[in-house]
Amino acid sequence: MTLVETMIALALFAVVIVAVGSFQVSLFTNQKVVSGSLQTAQDSQIILKTMLTELRSAAPGMNGAYPIVSAATSSIIFFSDANNDGKTEQITYKLASTTIYRSVIPPTGSPAVYSGANQSTSTILYNVRNSTSTAIFQYFDQNYTGTSTPLAYPISLASVRLVQISLTLDVNPNLSPIPRTYTVQASLRNLKTNL
Repeated sequence: MTLVETMIALALFAVVIVAVGSFQVSLFTNQKVVSGSLQTAQDSQIILKTMLTELRSAAPGMNGAYPIVSAATSSIIFFSDANNDGKTEQITYKLASTTIYRSVIPPTGSPAVYSGANQSTSTILYNVRNSTSTAIFQYFDQNYTGTSTPLAYPISLASVRLVQISLTLDVNPNLSPIPRTYTVQASLRNLKTNL
């Protein structure tokens, strides 16, 4: 072999090594994004199931307060017996940036008081990409037929009978796969007027 042949062989070897290396990096990056997307989808299903259960059983607070305290596009505060101990806790779901937080305040004392000092907050979902025009929470009254428009803001809390939750999730907006939106509806059982 001549020196020129050796140089050409080394150049070809280097090109092959670079191509294989970039393929492996691309494969690893895509695998990480897809794995993250699948995990986010699984997490969202668990979170939505929990939110649905708690919203369906919304009830008056132990202090006699109305079941829904606050209703906004990216947050909701309501009372529900989250841990099945016979006492209704004040529960908050709130989007901050791309993360949903859940806060719980248990009642204390007699008469019952909900004090922020007893609040416990946990992060329940990352990678939420709802746009400013896509509300996470939408509210409907007793006339909801499946195609009705949501209640206008500010929400009349006494009119709310159904809450729709829509979460758009994407691990990395700059890479595939495209964002996925998960939507569920919770009928507030204790507020039904058509029993």
